[in-house]
Amino acid sequence: MMNRSVRLALAAALVIAFLAGSVHAATWKVSHVRPQGTAIDNDLNWLADAMKKATDGKIKLKIYPASALGDYSVVQERVGLGAVQMACQPPASAADKRFQVVYFPYLFNNWKQARKNYDGDTPLRRSIAGLYAKQGIRMLGAWPAYFGGVALKNKPNAPGDPNADKGLKLRVPPMKSFQMLADHTGYIGTPLPFSEAFTAVQTGVVDGVIGSGAEGYYASFRDVTKYYVPLNTHFEVWYLLLNEELFQDLDSDMQQKVLDVAKQFEDRRWENAKADQAANEKRLADYGAEIIEVTPEQIDATAAKIRKEVWPAILSDVGAEWGQKVLDGVIK
Repeated sequence: MMNRSVRLALAAALVIAFLAGSVHAATWKVSHVRPQGTAIDNDLNWLADAMKKATDGKIKLKIYPASALGDYSVVQERVGLGAVQMACQPPASAADKRFQVVYFPYLFNNWKQARKNYDGDTPLRRSIAGLYAKQGIRMLGAWPAYFGGVALKNKPNAPGDPNADKGLKLRVPPMKSFQMLADHTGYIGTPLPFSEAFTAVQTGVVDGVIGSGAEGYYASFRDVTKYYVPLNTHFEVWYLLLNEELFQDLDSDMQQKVLDVAKQFEDRRWENAKADQAANEKRLADYGAEIIEVTPEQIDATAAKIRKEVWPAILSDVGAEWGQKVLDGVIK
């Protein structure tokens, strides 16, 4: 028979083994900004299944769609504090003006160039990850959403001419980049929180919205969108975020599993994003919106004007030296 000291040692070893096996067992809250059943919601549910499988059930994700945990600015702060473990959402420039750099209008010309700037350890990716790191957040991956456009309740004048007065007010996200984008393409930019945007269009406070793309407009504004102008205004990317302290508490093996699943999540989206944008434009059209065609020449003319007139002001807002370094690192 085992003596008492051996039995105690064995019992202690079993307790330690149990704790070691369960220390990472957790359910993490994951926030996003779209309703259930949308592309990001479906992808995050895939992520939840893949994470559970990769970690043998030690990490489970509970998805909170439609900003159920708060506006994305609030959620970003809460991820940094650890009150919300994860999110996949746009960056909030209210926390750091430099996040506007990812919203530079006409930063990229096409999907191929966009992916070059996010695939791997690129200068742009390092810059964005560094901004999140200062807030106690680990950037696990990128989720490319779409090239943006303008959604309108009322038809604009000369929609493809950046110099024409459109005679319409647009709701813009409360950041300088979108305000100036609207103002310098013939609209009147009106900053409003996202939570007020639908009602503002519905009641005529504004005539439309800028700052999203067909996916966002179909998800949240389809009932007030009668016209859509696919001007490729900006390239929208959302980021898969995790509280940094939580990540550091994982052992190295578990960290790698989390990173591997996040990479798969990102790669899957790059394969589907372009087709998804076209599908969402069709959804808007099928729902009754008129897709106002613009030519490549009109897009190029708009891009040239915005880069000349808007970029310098945004650079000044984010810090000219830092911002220019980021722009210089963009892969052509």
